[in-house]
Amino acid sequence: MLVVQVLGPVRAWRDGTALALGPAGRKALFGLLVLAGGKPVTRAELVDALWGERPPLSATNVIHTHVKHLRQVLEPDRGARAPSTLLPAVGDGYALTPPPDGVDVVRFRSLVARAAAVPRDDPRRAADLLGQALGLWHGRPLADVPALDAHPAVVTLAEERRAALARHAEVMIALGAPRDVLPALVEDAAAHALDEAMHALLIRAHTAAGQRDQAFGTYNLVRRQLAEELGVSPGPDLTAAYLDALEETPADVVAAPAESRPAPPGVNQLPGDVFGFTGRQAELAELGRVLGAERTGVPIVVVCGTAGVGKTALVLHCAHRIRQDFPDGQLYVDLRGYDPRSPVTAEDALSRLLDGLGVTGAEVPVDPDQRAARYRAALADRRMLIVLDNASSVDQVRPLLPGTPGCLVLVTSRNSLAGLVALHGAHRLDVDLLPAPDSTALLRTLIGERVRREPAAAAELAAQCGRLPLALRVAAELAASRPDSALAELTGELADRRRRLHVLDAGDDVRAAVRTVFSWSYLQLPPPVAKAFRRLGLHAGPDVTPFALAALTGSDQDSARRTLEVLARNHLVQPAPAGRFVVHDLLRAYAEELAREHDPAPERSAATERLLARHLATASAAMDLLYPADRPYRPDVAVTPPLEFPAADAARAWLDAERSTLVALCRFAERDDRPGYAVDLANTLFRYLESGHYADASTIHECALRAARRAGEDGLLAAALTNLGALRRLLGDYDQAARHLREAVELHRRTGDDYGAARASSNLGIVQERLGEHDEAASLHLEALALHQRLGSRYGEAAALLNLGNAYSRPGHHADAVEYLERALDLFRRLDDAVGQASALSNLGDVCASLRRYPDAVRHLSEAQEMFQRLDHSYGVASALSNLGTVHTRLGDWAEAHRCYTSALEMFRDIGHRYGEANVLNGLGEILRTAGRLDEARDAHTSALRIATETGDQDERDRARAGLEVAHQHA
Repeated sequence: MLVVQVLGPVRAWRDGTALALGPAGRKALFGLLVLAGGKPVTRAELVDALWGERPPLSATNVIHTHVKHLRQVLEPDRGARAPSTLLPAVGDGYALTPPPDGVDVVRFRSLVARAAAVPRDDPRRAADLLGQALGLWHGRPLADVPALDAHPAVVTLAEERRAALARHAEVMIALGAPRDVLPALVEDAAAHALDEAMHALLIRAHTAAGQRDQAFGTYNLVRRQLAEELGVSPGPDLTAAYLDALEETPADVVAAPAESRPAPPGVNQLPGDVFGFTGRQAELAELGRVLGAERTGVPIVVVCGTAGVGKTALVLHCAHRIRQDFPDGQLYVDLRGYDPRSPVTAEDALSRLLDGLGVTGAEVPVDPDQRAARYRAALADRRMLIVLDNASSVDQVRPLLPGTPGCLVLVTSRNSLAGLVALHGAHRLDVDLLPAPDSTALLRTLIGERVRREPAAAAELAAQCGRLPLALRVAAELAASRPDSALAELTGELADRRRRLHVLDAGDDVRAAVRTVFSWSYLQLPPPVAKAFRRLGLHAGPDVTPFALAALTGSDQDSARRTLEVLARNHLVQPAPAGRFVVHDLLRAYAEELAREHDPAPERSAATERLLARHLATASAAMDLLYPADRPYRPDVAVTPPLEFPAADAARAWLDAERSTLVALCRFAERDDRPGYAVDLANTLFRYLESGHYADASTIHECALRAARRAGEDGLLAAALTNLGALRRLLGDYDQAARHLREAVELHRRTGDDYGAARASSNLGIVQERLGEHDEAASLHLEALALHQRLGSRYGEAAALLNLGNAYSRPGHHADAVEYLERALDLFRRLDDAVGQASALSNLGDVCASLRRYPDAVRHLSEAQEMFQRLDHSYGVASALSNLGTVHTRLGDWAEAHRCYTSALEMFRDIGHRYGEANVLNGLGEILRTAGRLDEARDAHTSALRIATETGDQDERDRARAGLEVAHQHA
């Protein structure tokens, strides 16, 4: 009997023996005739399908030759002159008429039609028929004839499969067996990134399987893709699936096995309660009623009101009163929503909140949706109080909301944030000006007996301050600093000051009151302190240190520290932990306004130039201690570093403490048209950031690339592309990485930068290796090695040898890999480069495992892991653990392999390293399958398949498919 397959590679068998159908063109013709279902296909139609608008002159002869060979293969017993019954000529064309039962596409369509006719009360029968139909597929239709991918018959058939898959998934979800369809749904959704219906099904399957994190991750991914590619929001199907996932109680199912990390002890990030808090009894009572009410979702309170009205003071006072009700801790972040220079993005806010939850630096995912999911997971089953201060929009707040009840969220904003009320059930509390009696009472608390002696003047002072707590406190500090002056004298000065501020908008009483008080306070400052206050308006960072103020003012740090203390006593800045100070956004805006009014543009520019230069110089000095080998290839700095570090630990501590400021300065450099600083900061910090600070690395390198493109300088652009391409490679975004790196290689060559060309070629070689292009990868690494040797760059030579060792770490080339890796290890040791040594040891251990030299493998990998741990290099630790997991698997030590894999998986997920995650998930699937834990094995391989499909990693995709096939066979 003749059997024909077109649902995958084109194949045919006669009585179980495979037939040689010939080259791709002949298979294409055969496939087209099969898809015609016995109907004739004209020569013109065949010519058009095979060659399009430019057929060769010999097209008809080629078709005739293909048909002749196919007849010989399909009908070997037919006589030389006997007519063909299987592939006869019909009119001006041909028809193929094999037995219908032997053609997979005919059987597929028959099974789907039978499933559609099954009564709805027999879903198991429908599921069985659809499962049989989908089981006939072995890849894309005519998978080994890519020239026909866009042919209408092929496209139609592919859509028929997708429709059958969707129907099968719906039935299986209804039957309570979502796990059986998850692998196919994951692969299809990854291949059709904008198909809302398929993603909605995938979300429902994840939810039904108890995999809510995967459900939320899928929704957030497709939501972002729809916005970026089409500029639209999720439609009703996708939104409904997401809402169902939100309402679903988490099942006791784990998507991929991993050991849970102990929760960090209770943290308290709340700023101190406000001294002299006065009034607001009605608001506190309303907050109490809201918090005491029974709720099914996350309780959210939005406290809104005008600037300076005391929203933050009210929320912090309330938070300190109820903090004992939240034993797992209290989180706080100032979103700076109205800061024109540097509002905090939701992504940055998530990083700060995760830091409070014990998820730091390398553990913070780069992808915003994954970061939000990590945050929600860290909050699950905890009772925590979360204060989101100074929000400007719903979009700034929504990603920061917990996913499960138990936490309380208090938000302050000048806006009503109506979306939080409408979509998330938030309660809005409007805060008005302090009542006159409470305003006077606050002045009495802050000033003392003079208020009792001069009640009329006190009332007038409260009115002049607009009954705004911020203005009242600034005015009270001025009054307290002049104990011999009557309040009436002070109110007279303030009234006169207001009359002379002609630039005010007279219709805005609140703004007028605030600016008048600020102006009055500012005029009391000594000139050097007043100048320093103006300089604060030029700083883009989230807070200010004596180091930063010294740069802005051109003074020394001791003077800057004393100046900040004076400003703090005048309530113009607020002290914060670790010797830092924060500035209210109204005061920051006022400082910037004064700077523009009183300081010439060249002076302002010189101040920010010093700020950028000193931070860059100090970062460079820190990097020299941490990574001395590549010192010659970091940007030159124009100033002497103002800080000296006694040891590498101190250098790393400074970088950790100032990382958010360095990110803000890179953004400022881009915005202020200083591309050189943006790119130099990115180049200088690259090695530090690549050790695991991927979220901040992404921000910095993207800023640098935008700045470089705008500047139009090839050298800057090449460096920025190399850095961002290398980062994208680490994150598993191989297509984007390859695009950036190919452009970088060309630019480096054009500018004659051999070191840059070598570095870009090395990173591109690693990308090609991941994509399965091993020969091109080796060629690129050899090119990089030659360039480094010509330059005399010993570190670059060692890195190129390391990459060559990795490229040859495949069957048939392991001996070459060992040679290159041992040379790299020796050179890194002579250079005293600890990271390089650890990397070489880790990769050498992996190759030794492939050669079955297991004792050597364990020794090398264990040494690498210890070195990476000492260096706080998360990616390195995870890689070594992953390789150790592979070795222990081959040694049959399943328990130790599982421990290594699960530890590596958690770290790869935390830092957003997708290749590592897929690799480890496949390893876990293999040992779980061996242990008979088939459901968990399928989950692990399914997750690996999704990641590998999205990143284009052919090796891990094939490995995941093979693992799933074996798991199903053993089920």
